[in-house]
Amino acid sequence: MKEDLSKRVAEIQAISAVPKILETVAAMTGLRFVCIAHVTDDSWTACAVLDRLDFGLAPGAQLDVTTTLCEEVRDTARAVIIDSVRGSDQYRDHHTPRIYGFESYFSIPIFRADGAYFGTLCGLDPEPARLTDSTVATTMHLFAELVSKQLDADTKLVAARAELLDERETAELREQFIAVLGHDLRTPLGSILLGTELLALKHPDPDTRPIVERIRKSATRMAALVDDVVDFTRGRMGSGIPMTLREAEVDVTLEQVVDEMRGLYPQRAIEARIAPGLRLRCDPERIAQLLSNLLKNALVHGSDHAPVRVDAAFDGGEFVLSVANAGRELPQDVIDGLFKPYWRAASRSGSEGLGLGLYIVDQIARAHQGTIEVSSTNGVTMFLFRMVPAKKEA
Repeated sequence: MKEDLSKRVAEIQAISAVPKILETVAAMTGLRFVCIAHVTDDSWTACAVLDRLDFGLAPGAQLDVTTTLCEEVRDTARAVIIDSVRGSDQYRDHHTPRIYGFESYFSIPIFRADGAYFGTLCGLDPEPARLTDSTVATTMHLFAELVSKQLDADTKLVAARAELLDERETAELREQFIAVLGHDLRTPLGSILLGTELLALKHPDPDTRPIVERIRKSATRMAALVDDVVDFTRGRMGSGIPMTLREAEVDVTLEQVVDEMRGLYPQRAIEARIAPGLRLRCDPERIAQLLSNLLKNALVHGSDHAPVRVDAAFDGGEFVLSVANAGRELPQDVIDGLFKPYWRAASRSGSEGLGLGLYIVDQIARAHQGTIEVSSTNGVTMFLFRMVPAKKEA
């Protein structure tokens, strides 16, 4: 019971408007003691107090509920308002005014949103007061209703925060699991890839070569998916995609990516115009991953009858890399969702991947303090990556 009562006190104490409500009620009525109390069948507990009478009650203090008029309010669910005990036939001889020595008194019930009784907004003073005045009585009822609504709002807020915390903890556990799983999958995948290379070298049988090549491509695809998942998890868990900045000849790196994609998609044409001697301070492996993901996206979703174009050069001090493909123009709502995780366009059925490729492109661009833009007009969709090369640290 003590724990429950402390929670009720904390609920009222958490309402920032309560002190102002008590001060306003005291000023409006002239009463020098005003409080909000939690009332049960066997307890009366002060939750918030304004005491200018040195009455001796503080938040958490308790009274015998049978000595209070709040017991009557609890049982009848109706307010008790007394201008003057001596002028009241009903309360002139009541034991409560004698015990606490008050002449004027009010107690307004406070209910929760579900109708459950919480307690009262109450006040008293040794001097009489005009509390039954319609304006004063109505205002006190409004203040009690305000406390009731705030209790309900705070209860919903606490529940929402608890639910959000549970969701966040679940999401973190899920992402940690994915990261660990991705890490543990890399070892057997590496063994499979090494095994395919050894088979191709030691057993160059033309009949089995297509099977070995299919295994190698499947394992390569799986490794790429694992890398995407691990990168995604790192980004979502706040550590970001790891970067290793250094001076590099990115033209060579980008040409290698284009050659690899030509090997993976021999039936497709890729036109590359990569300026020679492109040197910049970046993470070249991540820039290569960015181009690989953009190229794969263009080859999968672009038209089979038109080449994919890759351009890379410096433009006014910026490094600019673009990948463009012909095909159906993308509506704005599709463009808006391209860089969201697990997003997959419906332009091509059976598309490979988890829908993380473009999300990772965006994260790599951000990690390089760069931008990635998309345009889709006149039958051409273009992804444009821009970055100002980082300066070498002294």
